[in-house]
Amino acid sequence: MTKGRLLAVLLGGATVLLVAIGTLWPSHSAAVYAGTGGFLQSASTPEMAVRNLGEDIREQAWHRAYDSLANKAQFTQQQFLYDLMGYYPNLRTYATVDKFEVLPLHSSSNEAEVQLKLYWATVVGTSPSTRDLRVVRNGSSWMAEWPLEKPTVLPPQVIPVNYLRWDVIYRGAGDDWGAQDVEAPHVRIIDMHPVERADGVVILGELLNEDVVPAAVSVTATLLSKKDKSPIATEGSFDRISHQLLPKQVTPFLISFPNVSLADVGSVRMTPFSTLISASADPVIEIQDERLNPAPDASVTGNLTNQSGQIVNVAHVLGTFYDKTGQVVWVADQYVDRALLPQTPVPFNIHIPEDLARSVSTERTVVATYSSGGVR
Repeated sequence: MTKGRLLAVLLGGATVLLVAIGTLWPSHSAAVYAGTGGFLQSASTPEMAVRNLGEDIREQAWHRAYDSLANKAQFTQQQFLYDLMGYYPNLRTYATVDKFEVLPLHSSSNEAEVQLKLYWATVVGTSPSTRDLRVVRNGSSWMAEWPLEKPTVLPPQVIPVNYLRWDVIYRGAGDDWGAQDVEAPHVRIIDMHPVERADGVVILGELLNEDVVPAAVSVTATLLSKKDKSPIATEGSFDRISHQLLPKQVTPFLISFPNVSLADVGSVRMTPFSTLISASADPVIEIQDERLNPAPDASVTGNLTNQSGQIVNVAHVLGTFYDKTGQVVWVADQYVDRALLPQTPVPFNIHIPEDLARSVSTERTVVATYSSGGVR
């Protein structure tokens, strides 16, 4: 009994000691989960000051992040938040920072330049943003200056509205318009071929709305086995496609089949879908300064300019890349994570895989837009 009591006393004492240690010196992980900024350390170097700022932004500790800035007197906390998240609803409105990177650029005894790269986790994937920050010494510590990007202020003006529009009126319950409503628009796959990539099989192609009415479209593909023609897998074109096509418009599509070998595929069964929708040719997004950049680091770059008078909350840029024979060799895209304001250029950059870049001869870019009132 004496040994048992002694063991109980020792275990109790050890538990109290561990609890005290955990309270006085919490681990980084526990402190972060508790919201106490466990990863924040003394800003004794320019890199550490920017790292602390990145951690505050990741934790959405907006007041602490704003309060740590050396130039906070130049703008309000709300302006700082707008600069990070945007003045109008966009992909970053409900996004969070998943991770960040800090890269020292150059430094002296009293100031330095440090790059902060934030990786925003949005509903359509990761969206990186980069800022180069000036960091200044303040006594024994360092403070970052935030490079606030002031929004373009347009003068009051009248923008003429002159565009095509299609409205759909369906037969009501009390109307006698015949036995059926209008049929779905006629769409056709004009190009399709499979490609093997490191992570599986990819189906590339283009879809044409050959009707005189707008259509909401999608495409599914089923891979059939070479041995017995049985289905291997069925996937749809959810992301890399423009889901709204005006009459005679063409959209690229890309359908991925992870962990599938092209050697096992005997044939592909394609199924396009279309639905009649109301649509308009507005807003008009003009692509300016478009350029196809060769390898290495191949890409297509340019600027999107919203020529309408309405705000576009999300723009989806789709690039179709062709070889010398005109065959599609790749489809890539980028979501612009800031709202497109009228008459205000916004840059885009669509990356081309390095192993395909030398096969690309020409490209075509289309833009799908999403506004708070619906898909455009």
